[in-house]
Formats: sequence, structure tokens, C-alpha cells
Amino acid sequence: MNDVASSPRIEPARADHLPAVARLADVIWRRCYREILSKEQMDYMLNWMYAPEVLQRELKEGIRFDRLLIEDQFIGFVSYGPHPPPGTFKLHKLYLHPDWHGRGLGSLLLRHSENSARQLGANRMILNVNKQNRHALRTYERNGYAIVESVTVDIGKGFVMDDFIMAKALNG
Repeated sequence: MNDVASSPRIEPARADHLPAVARLADVIWRRCYREILSKEQMDYMLNWMYAPEVLQRELKEGIRFDRLLIEDQFIGFVSYGPHPPPGTFKLHKLYLHPDWHGRGLGSLLLRHSENSARQLGANRMILNVNKQNRHALRTYERNGYAIVESVTVDIGKGFVMDDFIMAKALNG
């Protein structure tokens, strides 16, 4: 049983951490999305979103990646950055190893990204979430996010992302 005996630590990810980010994403997706996405779509999207050159480019373009650690165990991550219009940040990725769900750690990562975005001048955070990802939808709603749009985006190879766009004001 995983215990949060030690305080969770959030720290910026460096370029040399990105391969571990991709590996953790692979583990999380295969456990959490197997009821939502086909194996083929998962493989396609993991390569599309987590290939080393993709993560490196995002980091160079100013997307922030932060890692969540318990002691020295890397258990989750978040990525976020500026997004049009000015004053808006987008939460690109927020993932927590499923063995650590139910302890408030996902909300901790979310609050961390919101606070960082606020310090960088953001007054609004937006995100995309798969319409079938009930666990994430509940988490975001509990943390003050509301659905503002429904989108279906063709991502190639016959696959689509069927998402809600959610938003939250970062005032105060």
C-alpha cells in the first residue's frame, strides 16, 4: 500500500526528466484509458503527445512541466503554459499514477499549476478532458472547473479526441 508518509514534493522537470515523463504517461494511459480508448488509439496518441522530440519542443516553447514526487518516487506530472487569449493558461497534461489516486494528490498538482499560472499573470485556466473520463471530470468539477464547450477534433489516422473544454477563473 502506498502511503503519503513523506510530504509530496513538486519540482520543475528538466529535459533529462522527459523520458521518465513519457514512461509514466504510458503506464497511466494503459491503466486508466483502456475502457475509453482502443489500444491502437492509445498507441497513436502516446506517440503523438509523448515522443521525445514532442516533449523537448514543448519545453523549449515555454510549456512548463512539473513533477510530483513522494520521497524519490516519481508518481505524477503536470504541464501548462500560456494560451490565447492573453491572461489564459492551458493545462495540457495532468497525470497521477493510479496507485496514488484518492489521496488529493491530483488536486495538489492542479492547485500548483493554477498558482504558478496566476503568478505568471494568468486569470483563467482552460483544459481539455475526454468526455468519457468520469474520474477526471469529477476532479476538475470539485476544483471549480466548468464545462464551456464540447469539441470533437480529428487527430489523424481515423482517430478523434471527443472532449469537453473546461475553464476556471483564477481570480484571488
